Amino acid sequence: MKGFYKFIFPLLLLFITGGSFWAAFMGFLIGSFIDNLSVRVQTGNSNYSSGGNPYSDSNSQFFRPRISQDDFALGLIILSASVMKADGKVVKSELSYVKKFLLQQFGEYKAGIHLQRLREVLNKNYSLEQVCGDIKMVMAPEVRLQLLHYLFGIALADGSVSQSELDVIQRISDGLGLGRREFESIKAMFYKDPISAYKILEIDQDATDAEVKKAYRKMAVKYHPDKIAQMGEEFQKGAKEKFQKVQEAYDIIKKERGFK
Repeated sequence: MKGFYKFIFPLLLLFITGGSFWAAFMGFLIGSFIDNLSVRVQTGNSNYSSGGNPYSDSNSQFFRPRISQDDFALGLIILSASVMKADGKVVKSELSYVKKFLLQQFGEYKAGIHLQRLREVLNKNYSLEQVCGDIKMVMAPEVRLQLLHYLFGIALADGSVSQSELDVIQRISDGLGLGRREFESIKAMFYKDPISAYKILEIDQDATDAEVKKAYRKMAVKYHPDKIAQMGEEFQKGAKEKFQKVQEAYDIIKKERGFK
């Protein structure tokens, strides 16, 4: 098929315009563009299951309008590995957390393939911006929020979230197109401080009681598990945990302020 459009477009425009040289020339340019785009998309969308890597340096020049399910899985693995090795070491508890997630999300057979790729990815460096950009392009905001929640879960698997892990997750959050308030909201569910409840509801400590109630209603809708009903079991579990954190934060503030 290579060269097909470069050949057919000049003939088509010649027919339409009655033989204009410039029409033929424009047809050649348009056809060449489509041929080249076709080759780039085919090359850039290399399939994970067949050993391809859409994030390798050799493919970074290609424009990819969408990523496949396997490419998304690879992106997920790259983000997981980035958090796991952020503090300079990969511990068993983090590996176990990721393994459990992959089993629940993809099933035993696929999880085995993805875990093997994870071991390879841990020894390489990838562009977080490119991976996040691809995921942002195809995933709804609520799914990206749940992905951030999962990454914080990896960081906390060894009992604490280090500053280096926070820095990597912040980069990922920015790359996924999530706002600062959204990042702080998810972070506060894992990284406690005196005003965590307010951060979870994405409001300031000096918010009025009416603003607190309004924020709670908004966050209850935003983080409702039904928003990601199409995702796997482990994503659903995380969504329910996140929704529960919103309820707990609201209860803490109500108790502090003494309103119902």
